[in-house]
Amino acid sequence: MLKLTYTESSFYLEYLALSLEEWVQKRVILALRVGHSLCVEPSTASFLLPADLPGIEALKAEARFADSQIIDVSTGDAEYVEITLRGSWLSDGSADADGVFVTVISDSPKGDSFASRTELFIQKLWQAAQACASVMSE
Repeated sequence: MLKLTYTESSFYLEYLALSLEEWVQKRVILALRVGHSLCVEPSTASFLLPADLPGIEALKAEARFADSQIIDVSTGDAEYVEITLRGSWLSDGSADADGVFVTVISDSPKGDSFASRTELFIQKLWQAAQACASVMSE
């Protein structure tokens, strides 16, 4: 499962080795115990990765084999590709941009097979892009 945590100024992407149902159940229980609202709705999340990042072509190939209803990799321009994921948005229901987006590339009963590999690969590419951006800004 991939989790994208959004804040006002950025987002953080991570891979979690939990099922989507397990993770959402824990979030619901937490919200109930602390008395906070929780809104879960279908949504999409998109982010950019550098087009020249090593591994982008491999991700495009994997996206063709994955469930095309969940992941899409498209060329934004000469410098970036756009990764679009379909999943669920969890927030307190307010209009703020703060919240968490979660998705599973495939609901395969095999667990951590192809889908998990793709999710891990996306996380590694995002981390590499963050490292490149940090080096460039220094």
